Amino acid sequence: MGIFAAMESKRQMKFGRLIQREIGEIFQREARHVLGNTFATITEVKMSPDLGFAKVYVSIMQERDRAMHFKVIEQHKSEIRKYLGRRIGKSVRIIPELAFTLDETEDQAARIDSILSQLDIPPAPEE
Repeated sequence: MGIFAAMESKRQMKFGRLIQREIGEIFQREARHVLGNTFATITEVKMSPDLGFAKVYVSIMQERDRAMHFKVIEQHKSEIRKYLGRRIGKSVRIIPELAFTLDETEDQAARIDSILSQLDIPPAPEE
């Protein structure tokens, strides 16, 4: 489980939503040069109890080489954190350290759909 509690407090969830919204806007505005035309969204942010660490889930859409684009985001992590500090620095005491994680939920759902479509399930008998 690491540094994240089993259940996030309302404070953690509220701060996580703020970080999610702000980093999403940073990707669209200040850090546009990092992603170019790649469409990336922040799907979730989980905060540590002390709000000093944010695990940021990034979904990269419609790209064949997601790992390469994710690596670029990782390389610019400190720059993204600096932009975040400029945006929220006056309203919070601490700018959290960021850990980006590639969100593969969409890929998993597509794999499950593919598997289900290949199954040969006979229709249920009528009563």
